[in-house]
Amino acid sequence: MDVKLINPFLAAAMHVLKTMAGVEVSPGKPFLKKDSQATGDVSAIIGITGVASGSMALVFTESCILYIVSKLLGEAFTEVNDEVNDAVGELTNMICGDGRRRLAEEGLVLQAGIPTIVSGKNHHITHIAKGPRLAIPFQTEQGEFMVEVAFANA
Repeated sequence: MDVKLINPFLAAAMHVLKTMAGVEVSPGKPFLKKDSQATGDVSAIIGITGVASGSMALVFTESCILYIVSKLLGEAFTEVNDEVNDAVGELTNMICGDGRRRLAEEGLVLQAGIPTIVSGKNHHITHIAKGPRLAIPFQTEQGEFMVEVAFANA
């Protein structure tokens, strides 16, 4: 998997969460994910096409997404609800858009679909590409989230 395609999405995740929600994140060690089991409680997946085809997923623990959305919207959220799920979709759009903008600056043009949101314990994420899925954990003050990226021809 070409890190040239992956790194812009990781940089975008850090940038969007810092600028939009004031949340500092620190990346962990990337690894290849071998199953579809989500590592969190709320996920969004978005399809990507263009010079590479695949998908990006954001997977948040409940404590992490409640913290981020509370900071993002300026009010306290104590449970995952429709407003939190909508915010996860918007964060996914912003992160994917910023990652695609960064790639476009390098001449690599990608398009994205509409994110699908899944919430609840023990859910699964099915990536479009059947190839390897790179997962990168990120830590916040209030828990962890994961960025997963899978491209078929990368």
